[in-house]
Amino acid sequence: MSLAIFDLDETLIAADTCSLFCQFMVAEGLAGADFIEQDHRMMELYNAEQLVLSDYVDFLVSPLKHTSCAEIDAVMPVFVEQYVVSRIYPEAREVLAELQQSRRTLIISATPEFIVRAVANSLGVKDVLAICLETDGDYYTGQIDGVPTFREGKVTRLHSWLEDQQESMDGAQFYSDSINDLPLLEQVQFPVATNPDAQLLAIANDREWPVLNWSRPPLTDSNPNSEKHFTEQELTHV
Repeated sequence: MSLAIFDLDETLIAADTCSLFCQFMVAEGLAGADFIEQDHRMMELYNAEQLVLSDYVDFLVSPLKHTSCAEIDAVMPVFVEQYVVSRIYPEAREVLAELQQSRRTLIISATPEFIVRAVANSLGVKDVLAICLETDGDYYTGQIDGVPTFREGKVTRLHSWLEDQQESMDGAQFYSDSINDLPLLEQVQFPVATNPDAQLLAIANDREWPVLNWSRPPLTDSNPNSEKHFTEQELTHV
């Protein structure tokens, strides 16, 4: 069965899920309001292809170092429902539903796995490749475990996954918005520039790749429920 591979942020979701998760952590009292501004500065580096990924992952995970992985996983459905669902491109749902009839769908993202898997579950996608985080006991250390799914790392991790799953790249499609995904777009038979940034759009036009521009869903209140979902003990564990 041929693969239909999707990036996540700004491809299937009209937002960056890490940035949305930063908002969630601030609303939950895990981080101060300036945490969001710090995230914005790092996202600017990402868009300029200057981001040091390990620095960003350590920054993102820093408010969670006293919260167990199990406790984090328990609140992820709340995060997805309140912050992500309304930002899923309607066309993304349609394309996924159609392709799942004949292809194996896979999301590959430079976002920590606990976020990507929670969003993938809401999209009905079982297969995920994302940034694995190192743990100390049941707590994230803020360090990356193994090869990160970022730029060329997406190619490396995908080929390892293909070998493990006894799958191939024959006839594979890859949908992405980002110039950072050019290494993987060049590997597949059917690259699809999806909501592309300016650099990727220029390359897609030059190489006559298909270009999709999906309609952004209307913005809604990203935190309609002020109820906190972490207990004081979960916030202060040492």
